[in-house]
Amino acid sequence: MAQHSTHPGGASRVRRRALVGTAVLAVLVALAGLTAYLTRDGRSPSDAPAPPPSSPSSPSSPTASSSPTAPVGPHARSHALPVPPKTQDPIKYGKAAAAALWSYDTRAYSQPELRKALRGWLTKESKYADPTSVDKVVPSPVLWKKMAANGQFATAKVNEGHFPHAFTQALQADPGAITEAYVYAVTVSGKQSIAWKGSPAGGAESRSTTLAVQCRPDHPCALVGVMPSVAP
Repeated sequence: MAQHSTHPGGASRVRRRALVGTAVLAVLVALAGLTAYLTRDGRSPSDAPAPPPSSPSSPSSPTASSSPTAPVGPHARSHALPVPPKTQDPIKYGKAAAAALWSYDTRAYSQPELRKALRGWLTKESKYADPTSVDKVVPSPVLWKKMAANGQFATAKVNEGHFPHAFTQALQADPGAITEAYVYAVTVSGKQSIAWKGSPAGGAESRSTTLAVQCRPDHPCALVGVMPSVAP
């Protein structure tokens, strides 16, 4: 759990997130917990997995890279690091981002490589990007080492994605508000499957998360951050 920083840099992060809140609050204010999400120093992942009881070592939060429909098994092909799609459809992008966040493969790459790859999904507009929320879904280096010793990996299958009801209502009430930052809320649901050496299939669990996605008319979509709670 992150703690509030007593250093000047901590205050700077708080001010930056406050600016983010000012830019997108007009559209997203109806989403529960959004203001706290954008203005506090430490946040918990929106959807921490509860891995199978028999798993030798499981991450405290879902992570990183694979095809949403990739097979699960000890001899499954190693997965490449996640690459964001080129699309201007926020729901399509949100579904791809969720699949990336719910997947990882300790056999194929290192923890720093995964963290860097997921940060590559973030918008280049630094006043909106929240890398901390993305970093929080990546297992710590210590946990990753334990997972790698067991050849642990996870795949994800996305079932659906949609704009949360509160977001849709806010957008209908003030359609022009989104033109400041073009940030959309997208809720995605699906399943995460975890496996490791000696286990052909660890088990699948339902996953659901709400993401903030930026889709400006003249640019492909990009990730803003992971919400601290799921908006229906």
